[in-house]
Amino acid sequence: MIIFKENVLDTDTYLALRRSVKWKKLSYAQASKALCNSLYTVCAYEFGRPVGMGRLVGDGAVICYIQDLIVVPDAQAAGIGGQMVEMLIEYAESLRMEGTELMLDLMCAKGRELFYQSHGFLARPTENLGPGMIQYLHD
Repeated sequence: MIIFKENVLDTDTYLALRRSVKWKKLSYAQASKALCNSLYTVCAYEFGRPVGMGRLVGDGAVICYIQDLIVVPDAQAAGIGGQMVEMLIEYAESLRMEGTELMLDLMCAKGRELFYQSHGFLARPTENLGPGMIQYLHD
């Protein structure tokens, strides 16, 4: 049975989930600050074991991003990621001020486009929108 908990994600769990999917290593301080600056987090537990997480980051008024959506490999394809995406969308919608539009963005891993499209996201580029872009800042 999967249980979802909101805004309880701790740094050790965050780092362990990132390791489970072989994402880039973060320092403990970097991970802690990232979590503290999140607008919202959701963590999925199966029999007490964390099996997934997602974060919402942004300004909470004009733009938000779904960040770090993770489901551990042995729990993938069970609908956990989709449930977390819907929770993140619902929370972002709760932030939107009446009569305004809030952009909800994300950057997905290659090959995951159809998953996000099934939750209402639009792949870029389109006729009106250019491609997403990125720059890594490092030493």
